[in-house]
Amino acid sequence: MTHVSNPIDVYLEIGKKRTFAGALDWPGWCRGGRDAGAALQALCDYGPRYARVLDAAGLGFQAPAEAAAFAVVEQLAGDATTDFGTPGLAPSRDARPVNDAELRRFETLLQACWRAFDAAAQAAIGKELRKGPRGGGRDLERMVRHVLDADAAYLARFGCKVKPGEAADPDQELRRTRQAILDALAAAARGEPPGQGPRGGLRWTPRYFVRRVAWHVLDHAWEIEDRSNQGLS
Repeated sequence: MTHVSNPIDVYLEIGKKRTFAGALDWPGWCRGGRDAGAALQALCDYGPRYARVLDAAGLGFQAPAEAAAFAVVEQLAGDATTDFGTPGLAPSRDARPVNDAELRRFETLLQACWRAFDAAAQAAIGKELRKGPRGGGRDLERMVRHVLDADAAYLARFGCKVKPGEAADPDQELRRTRQAILDALAAAARGEPPGQGPRGGLRWTPRYFVRRVAWHVLDHAWEIEDRSNQGLS
């Protein structure tokens, strides 16, 4: 067995048909596969792409050379959401509070993910995105709308709402929604709103909120790159 001096802590979300591996300290770096081994290998394979996302952020991320660098510290029993193709469970570490330094780190990381999505979308303008094996897949405009709608849904799960703007300009909506995400994250780090909703439902924790937002925007940034042949090996 390969000895790793500084292993990267990851968690596994194991469904019946699909498994996700996510890096606990690096929100957005989460990939799936048919089983644990495939998910961990996919996470390793995407390490260089994640490194490029964070390259100018100054967060000190270094992609591992092999999957042996991962230490699986938690395994979660997946559900229908997992098998559908979305990591939907929060690792236990995400229950910890967020201090000021971590808040700044999360803000920097989210902004890096948004820049990656914007760059991928900008580079794909005027290109026809490659269809899937059955001829499906969203076009670029629908992809941007999907990310916007998902962010609004994530904010609702976090106890916040973003009001629809009068203008239908997606760029303006992206800016407004992203600012709402940053504002909501800062408020939650201060302990507001409460972790339980008015009807007793549990809201997402700040850490899981960042994890889910970062994963979703990067998943689609990389999809745009791959389907428009921008992807880098």
